[in-house]
Amino acid sequence: MQNHPIRLVQVSKVYDTKFVETHALTNLNLEIAKGDFVSISGPSGCGKSTLLSILGLLDQPTSGQYFIDGTDVSSLSFDQSATIRNEKIGFVFQSFNLIDELTVFDNVALPLRYSSKSRTEQEIAALVNASLETVDMQHRKDHFPNQLSGGQQQRVAIARGIVHQPSILLVDEPTGNLDSKSGEAVMQLLQDLNAKGATICMVTHDPHFAEVAKVRLKLQDGAISKPAEMECVA
Repeated sequence: MQNHPIRLVQVSKVYDTKFVETHALTNLNLEIAKGDFVSISGPSGCGKSTLLSILGLLDQPTSGQYFIDGTDVSSLSFDQSATIRNEKIGFVFQSFNLIDELTVFDNVALPLRYSSKSRTEQEIAALVNASLETVDMQHRKDHFPNQLSGGQQQRVAIARGIVHQPSILLVDEPTGNLDSKSGEAVMQLLQDLNAKGATICMVTHDPHFAEVAKVRLKLQDGAISKPAEMECVA
């Protein structure tokens, strides 16, 4: 169990409206091992966003179980989910989701300040500076997001995602708003983080970037297509 911090068991997600029932995920089984770099790709509407929302505790499955570090988190309350999310999960979004009114330092510090773990300002500063050093952005810590390029903003977003050393880093289309050069740089940074032990699950529509991952999953109609032929590279 400890080697697989992320486990989904027979997870389904159904969106039920007055007129239509949509099966976004159907009996999906997934294990992500510690240190994995997993990419999830597939056509629009195949369930990628729903899967990422469930993994990030932003939504709950209709049925099935979701385990993080051996704990079933499938049906937690809103507050319980927020606590686990702050402690166990890091996020990197396509649109960066940085707060314009906060400096780079304070943006990266947010997960620490909202954590249930009590930390001194010195401890927070040490963690933030270390995280910024990892993404080569410490020299910009007093700048604001609108003073940075897109690639630099994504590096800051990655620093924020890893500052609390989460069990898994969830990455949603990290190159979607970047030019090709910046996109390649961000992907190299993710590979470097993974090489240092970070567990990463990335949604991408770009097959070139999907191939960077060690494990490549393809979703089709809410299920992993041909799981026996799942691509995996050393």
